[in-house]
Order: sequence, then structure tokens, then C-alpha cells
Amino acid sequence: MKNANWVLVTLMLGTSMAAIDSSIVNVSLPVIRNQFKVDIDDVEWVITAYMISFCLFIPLINWLKRRVGYYNLFLIAVAVFTIGSLLCSLSGSLGMLVLARVIQASGGGAISPTSLAILSESFPKEKRGSAIGWWGIGNVMGPALGPTLGGILTHYFGWESVFYVNLPIGILTMLLSMRYLKFLKTQPRERAKFDIAGYAFFAIFIVSVQYTISLISKHQFIPWKMLAGIGVITGSLYLLIRSSRKDQPLLDLTVFRSVNFINSTIIIIIRSIALFGGMFFLPFLLQGLLGYTTIQSGLLMLPNALMMLVSRPYAGKKADQGLIRNISLIGIFLVAVSMFLFSRIDVGYSIALIILPMMVRGLGMSLLVAPVSTALLNSVSQAQTATATSMNSLLQQLGGSVGIAIFGVAHDFIYQHYLGKHYSDPLAEHFALQDGFLIAAFAISLALIPAWGLPEKNVISPSDPRLVTEEG
Repeated sequence: MKNANWVLVTLMLGTSMAAIDSSIVNVSLPVIRNQFKVDIDDVEWVITAYMISFCLFIPLINWLKRRVGYYNLFLIAVAVFTIGSLLCSLSGSLGMLVLARVIQASGGGAISPTSLAILSESFPKEKRGSAIGWWGIGNVMGPALGPTLGGILTHYFGWESVFYVNLPIGILTMLLSMRYLKFLKTQPRERAKFDIAGYAFFAIFIVSVQYTISLISKHQFIPWKMLAGIGVITGSLYLLIRSSRKDQPLLDLTVFRSVNFINSTIIIIIRSIALFGGMFFLPFLLQGLLGYTTIQSGLLMLPNALMMLVSRPYAGKKADQGLIRNISLIGIFLVAVSMFLFSRIDVGYSIALIILPMMVRGLGMSLLVAPVSTALLNSVSQAQTATATSMNSLLQQLGGSVGIAIFGVAHDFIYQHYLGKHYSDPLAEHFALQDGFLIAAFAISLALIPAWGLPEKNVISPSDPRLVTEEG
């Protein structure tokens, strides 16, 4: 393939732009709340509307890919995300901001899975792991840099600047796409039917999951509401699975016939629950009893991103060499160790002892993400690539939502436990955060079980050059 490096740069730019936006706005919520004079429950819709819209758009990718092709899909997704970012920065009310976030998410929901699918189908199998390693720098460093960048931009230029920053990146990505992704125009297209029933069941499933998660996060354990939510989730999922058996389904769920795909998705879910939930505590730990400012805590998180930057290509290269299982196991172990080290951070700790777990986490994430993503993509046929990448993004998003809700509830219970022992509020909060990291360390350790079932060597299957069999 010509201009392979520029293709990779183009995909990385688009992915990093969407990934940064997943966390950059969080630090601005208090400022947005004060400007629009709304309650916390209202301003949460800035995040909730984005997450729901993001999830709802993901299953459309396979259908759109067949209708318009990867080139048009990626270009339109970046354009919609950029326009949505502009509308966010120009919003004069909370309602307009939430609507703009829905538009933004409609583009953002397609960027990451589409770029990963393009990468998977464009790079040969023996180079795919390295390409995913480099591509993953943007995908993982975005959330890592988001809080730091968001804090600095909001402090000096106002909350609107966290959306303005997407404009030059989006325009540059579109220009590069028109030059270096033109080879995708040759892909055949087809007039694929749209699975209306399947999408309806999927939409009901996503909305009911988010609704039930919101009940958990707000401690509204009302029996009939919880049972109704669980019932709708179960029923809609059952109908979605049945609907997938028809011709041209919304999601090709036959990907779950692969043991390697199942193991990879289980790791992704556990990783997202533990990391989103556990890392949600980190700013509160640093800015609580430890007394660091918003900008200081953001800078303390930079070593995590820098370690990912230098180690992701190495992890991808090892995945190309077939070292999937062992590298993944080491990655999970290191991430669990980093969570344990976070739980030990206390008043009087030197900055070096805070930076150490940040670096351990960055290395662990690099060794975990690239091999697992490679195993997931290699476990399906080329025709199933779009579905596989969509499921990857969807499970990450849902796992993160569930993780934040569950860990938030656990934190509150632990906090009340320490208050019952007559600890002061700041001390009870600090101990609850420490215990939260211990829970996260245990949770991520559970991923060792499915990781042990990953293949250690990739072998070309006679039926499909993309399939993986297990050796050793």
C-alpha cells in the first residue's frame, strides 16, 4: 500500500480527536453549570446525551460501510464531529449544548471503529499489530491527556475552548483523508437493506441499560424500576439476538462463535469497567486530602500518557510476532499492580511515588490494548471486520458507564462505613478512594482468566486468511 505511514497518521488524528473529547469536557462541567445556572442533574446531560448518541450510532457503521464505503463514511464522520464541536462552542444555553453534543456524538461514534476497520483491512496481517499499536496511541492517549488539556483550556480560555480545539484537528484530518485515503474509493458498494427491527431492539437495549445505570449511580434502588429496567434489557437483548439471524442483520453476531473473539470481548469489558471506574477516582484522590490543584493533578497524570506513547509501538510489534497471550497477561498484571499502588498513595508521599504507578499503568495498558485488539480482529473474517470494530467500541463505552456507576456506589458505601467509625469527612473520603483502587485492582485481575485463553501464536486458517487458530 502506498503512503502507509500517512494513512496511519490520518487515522490516528481522527481517532485522537474523538478520544480526547471523551474526557476533556468533564473538567469543564462545573463551569458550564455555573454559567447556565442549572442543577448537577441537568448538566449531566452534556455527558449522558453524548454517551447514548455515541452508542446508538455505532451499529449503523456496518450498514453505512456497505452503502457508502469506508472513504465517505470516515470523511463524513469527521465532518459531522467537527461541525458538532463548532456548535457546542457557540451554544448559548444548556439545551443547545446538549443538542450539539448529540450531533457531535453522531460523528464521534463512527470515527474510532471505522478507522480501526480501515486499518485492519488495509494493512497486511503481519504488520497489523504494529499499526494498531501506533493507532492506539491516539485512541488511548486522548482520554489520558483530556483532563490535563481540559483543565488548562478551561482555566485560561473558558469552557468553549475545549470544543474549539477540535476544529483545526478536524479540518486537517479531512484534508489528509481526501489525499491519502482515496484508495478506499475503489471498494465495492451495495444497496444493503436497513434492519429497522434490529435497530429498534438495539436502541431499546441501549436506552434501558443507560437508564438502569443512572438508577444505580443515583442510588435509586426502587425495586419495581430496577426490575423493569432489567426486564427490558433482557427482553430487548433476546429480540436483538433473534433478529440477527435474518439476512443482512444490523449486527453480525456470528462473530461470537469464535472463542478468541469471546475472550477478547470479555477482557475489553472487564478492562473498561475496572479502568473507567477506578480511574474516575484519581482526580478526587489527588485534589482531596493530598491538596493538588486541577492543573497539578492533570500534569501528574502526564507520565501515564507518555509511557503509552513510547511503549505502544513495542506492544504492537510483539503482537505481530504472535506474543498475544503472554503480553496480554503481563499487561493485565501491571495494570492491577498500578491500581494497588494508587491505593497506597497517602499524605506525605513524594511526587516520585505518585508518578511510578502512573508509568506502570501506562506500560500495562500498552501491553494490554494492542495484543487484545489484534486478537479480536484476527479472530473474524474480513467481512466481519466492521462488526468486530463496532462491538469493540460499543463494549468499551458500555463497560465504562457500568464501571463508573458501580464504583461510584461502592465508594459511597465505603465512605459511609468510615464515617460510621467517626473518621472526619476528608479522611473518610480519602480512605474510601484508596479502597476503591483496591477493588479496581481485584476487578482487572479477573481479566487474567479469559486472557489465558487467548492464542499465543497466530496461524493462517485454510478457510480464511484472517482467521486465527490456537497453537500451544
